[in-house]
Amino acid sequence: MSVFTARPRTRTRLFAAATVALAALSLTACNGELGVKDSGAVSPNPSKVTTSAPSGTKTGQSGGSTSGGSSTGGSSTSGGKGSGGSKTSGGSGSTSGSGSGSGSGSSTTRVSCSGANTKVTAQPVSRPINHMLLTVTNTGSKTCDLHYYPAVNFDDAQSVPPVIKDSQPQAVTTLAPGQSGYAGVALSGGNDGSGTNGGTVKSLSVYFFDGNKNSISPAATPALPSKGVYIDDSLRVTYWLSSVQDALTY
Repeated sequence: MSVFTARPRTRTRLFAAATVALAALSLTACNGELGVKDSGAVSPNPSKVTTSAPSGTKTGQSGGSTSGGSSTGGSSTSGGKGSGGSKTSGGSGSTSGSGSGSGSGSSTTRVSCSGANTKVTAQPVSRPINHMLLTVTNTGSKTCDLHYYPAVNFDDAQSVPPVIKDSQPQAVTTLAPGQSGYAGVALSGGNDGSGTNGGTVKSLSVYFFDGNKNSISPAATPALPSKGVYIDDSLRVTYWLSSVQDALTY
């Protein structure tokens, strides 16, 4: 009986050992499965970290699509440079235009008319009586302004005659190269006897003013008729005007 009793115990031990071994294998298998699950769980997390959805989305929006975003991202960068290049080119065009405008302005810079850049003639007229017409022509290369009125000086007189205030134009008379301006000179009081201290003069100097009413040198010295002209103390002049008719109205 002791032999039969020992065998069941041996079987029991073998069965128990087999059970333990199976349990160990089962535990190992479970751990392996858990390991696979853990390894698989890591995949979504890196994808969330590495996916730059906000920046990619914005690039995609500006480019038109997300997939075009990465390619558009590159083209956007080069496009930016291209656009920058355009702006730089546009800036150059603007500078060129500005330079061109500035050059045009320089060529039309206005100066004051004077004896140095004009030719002046003095011609007595029949109507109105006792009047003379001064004609000034711009002989320079720049536009010049005829400021105020001619300061005429006959035979080195000590003073210049007054201006007829009613003849003042609304704007300064301006002469482009080759153009002429005019002024009338009332030489004497004529037949009404308004003038006194009259006499004949044979030389004339015409002085010009700048914009601040300062006299400009040199003066012009137009020739008078060989017999001279008669003047008296009623001598007056008009402002510089743009037409002969206006100059001889007063």
